[in-house]
Amino acid sequence: MWEQNYIPVAGSLPVSATLAAVPLVGLLLLLGVFRKPSWVAALTGLGLALAVALFAFGMPVTLALSSTAMGAAFGLFPIGWILFNAILLYQLTVRAGKFEVIKHSLGNLTADRRLQALLIAFAFGAFLEGGAGFGSPVAVAAAMLVGLGFTPFYAAVLCLLANTAPVAFGSIGIPVVTLAGITGLPLDRLSAGVGRICAPVSVWIPAYLVVVMSGFRGLRGVWPAVVVCGVGFALSQFLVSNFMGPELTDIIAALVTIVGLVALLKLWKPKQIQTSLDAEHQVDGPALEGKHHSAKEIFGAWVPYLLLVAFVLTWGIPGVKPYLDPFTIPFAWPGLDGSVLRVAPLVESPSPYPAIFKLDLLAASGTACLLACIATAAFLGISPSKFLLTAKEVALQLAKPMTTICAVLGLSFLMNYSGATMTLGLAFAATGVLFPFFSALLGWLGVFLTGSDTAANALFGNLQVVTAGQLGLNPVLMAASNSSGGVMGKMISLQSIAVAVAAAGMATSEESRLFRYTLRHSVFLAAVIGLVVLFYAYAVPAWAP
Repeated sequence: MWEQNYIPVAGSLPVSATLAAVPLVGLLLLLGVFRKPSWVAALTGLGLALAVALFAFGMPVTLALSSTAMGAAFGLFPIGWILFNAILLYQLTVRAGKFEVIKHSLGNLTADRRLQALLIAFAFGAFLEGGAGFGSPVAVAAAMLVGLGFTPFYAAVLCLLANTAPVAFGSIGIPVVTLAGITGLPLDRLSAGVGRICAPVSVWIPAYLVVVMSGFRGLRGVWPAVVVCGVGFALSQFLVSNFMGPELTDIIAALVTIVGLVALLKLWKPKQIQTSLDAEHQVDGPALEGKHHSAKEIFGAWVPYLLLVAFVLTWGIPGVKPYLDPFTIPFAWPGLDGSVLRVAPLVESPSPYPAIFKLDLLAASGTACLLACIATAAFLGISPSKFLLTAKEVALQLAKPMTTICAVLGLSFLMNYSGATMTLGLAFAATGVLFPFFSALLGWLGVFLTGSDTAANALFGNLQVVTAGQLGLNPVLMAASNSSGGVMGKMISLQSIAVAVAAAGMATSEESRLFRYTLRHSVFLAAVIGLVVLFYAYAVPAWAP
C-alpha cells in the first residue's frame, strides 16, 4: 500500500505546494493567456499532473494511471450522461417545432431579455439544480436562451453566473449531506450554516446578473423583478435551510421565485422593453411578442420540460430510491481501491483511500433525463429512427466537450489520490487568523478542480474541521464555508465551461474566451463569500450556527 506524503519535497510546504499547483497554473495560462481550446488545456494539465504525481510525490505509475482512468470514467458517467440527455431533450423540441411555441409563450409573458434571463437562467436553472444538478441547469437553460435568440456566448455566460446561488444545495441537498457524512457534524447545523452564508449573497445575485447584462441603467428598469427574485429566493433559501434541512432548499426557493416573478409580470411591465443588449452581446432575434398560440399549443410545447421536471423530482423522492438502487452496480476500481493510504491531517488515523465507482444505471439523474426524452418523443410523435438520428448528432456535437470533461476529472482524481490537492489545502490552512477568508477560497479551489461542490466537500471538509480545531474557530462555520465558497468556483470549472459551450452550440475556440470572462466574476464572488465568513467568525460569532 502506497502512503501519501503531503510535504514530499525537502520537507517544505511552500515548495511542495508550488509544485502541486503546476498543473493548475498550466491550465490557467493555456486558457487565459495563450487562449487554447479547453480540451487542449485539459489534456496538457493532465500531463503536468502526471509528471508532478510521479516525480514530486513519488506515486507509483500504476496508481497514477488507475486514478486518472477512474476520473475519466466519472466524467463520462454521470456528468456526460446528464449533458447528453439534457441537450437531446432540447434538440427533440427543436426538431418537432415546439421550441418556437415556447419562445413565443415566453415572449408574450415578457419580451424583455433581462426578465427572460431572470426567469430561465436564474429561477428555472435553480429549480433544475435542486432536482438534478451535475451540469443539467447550465445545459438546459443555455440551450433555451439560445433558442430564444441570445447569442451562444452570452447565453453561456448568463447561465454560468446564475448557477451560483443554488449550487450548495443542489441535487436534493447532496453537497451538504456529503459534508455531514465526511465531517461527522450535525446535518441540521451544517445546513443552517450554508444557508446563512449563501443567503446574503443570493439576495443580490439577480441584480448582479442584470448589471452584467445591461449595466446599472438596465437594472433600474427592472428593479421590481430583481427584488422579487433576490428576496424571494434568498429568504426561502435561508428559512428552508435553517428550519427544514438541505434536501428541498433549492426546489422550494426556485418555485417561490418562479411563482413570484410570473405573478409580478401579470401585474407589471417595465416602461422600456429591452429586446437587445450591448453591441458585443447583441441577441439574434426580434422581440417575440405579437404571435399568439392557444393554451393547448403552449401546454403541448412545454410538455417536454414538464416531463423533465416530473422525472427529476420523482427520482429524488426517498420512497422511489429503494426501487432504483438495486440496479446500481458499485465496484472497487481495479488497482486503486484500498491501495493508497491517507494519513494525518487529512484523517485522524491512517486509513485506506477507497475507490468505489458506482454505475447508477437507473438512479442517475441522466437516466431521468433520458426517460423524459423517450416520453417526449412518444408525445411529439417522433419516430425511433429520427430519435436515434438526433441522438447521434448530439453525440458528435459532444466529442470535444467530453474530452475536456474526462481529462479534467482525470486530473482531479489524480491530484486527490497523489496527495497534491491536500498539499494545496494545507497551504491554505497555514494562513492563520485569515483562515476564515481563505477557507471559502479553499472550497472555491475544490470546485474549480472537481467541478462539483459535493466532491469539494468530500475533499476538503475534514481538513476544514481539523484546521478550525487548531485555530479555535467554529468547525461548523468552517465546514459550511467550504461548501459556500465552492459554489463560486462552479462557473470556471472546465467541466461547466465544456457543458455550457456544448449546450449553447458554441465553437470550441470560444472556451478560453468564456473562461476569461467568468474568471473575474468567480474570483470577486468567492472573495465576497470569504468576507461574509470573516464577518461571522469575528464580528458576530453568535450568529453562526
